[in-house]
Amino acid sequence: MALPQNLVGWMELTLKQLNGTRPTLLLHACCGPCSSAVLEQLCRHFRITILYYNPNIWPAEEYHRRYEELRRFLEQARPLDVTLVEDDYDPQQFYTAVKGLEAEPERGARCAVCYRLRMERAARYAKKHGYEWFTTTLSISPRKDAALVNAIGKALEQQYGVKHLPNDFKKRGGYSRSLALSDEYGLYRQDYCGCEFSARPL
Repeated sequence: MALPQNLVGWMELTLKQLNGTRPTLLLHACCGPCSSAVLEQLCRHFRITILYYNPNIWPAEEYHRRYEELRRFLEQARPLDVTLVEDDYDPQQFYTAVKGLEAEPERGARCAVCYRLRMERAARYAKKHGYEWFTTTLSISPRKDAALVNAIGKALEQQYGVKHLPNDFKKRGGYSRSLALSDEYGLYRQDYCGCEFSARPL
């Protein structure tokens, strides 16, 4: 099935159809700043568990710093009723997945593999633990291809039988709101996507 061009409208229609039931949703998150505005949008519609699974993040100190900032945001932004789960950190999973794609440009084939690696982990976790929906914070970043993120999500929905929430969280002020919340809570904002290849000079 082709994805609609208006991902924001598609998400809003999906949320409206929930009729205030607040089903469970597993949200893959890459960091605190990206999670902030996404949670603000979704908490009133879902009971949310965040899955922090990011084997792409380099170096290890950066991985742990991003996790701690996410944890701190959730503690300070109460009354957000959100559970945080940290998955295994094994960078070799990322390096194995993107082998041969190291020289690809940002938003290229390497990034597509990385999106799927993390989103598939979320879909499997959601299936195993009985979540009704899953999605990811990735589309809030201007560096991410929202259409590709959603195409992967739709394919994983069909593969695992867990509904994927369509989104382009950066739109309608979403990215700007994440910047404002980062300032409000003093969140560390990284200047590269996460992997060592995205950290190299352009």
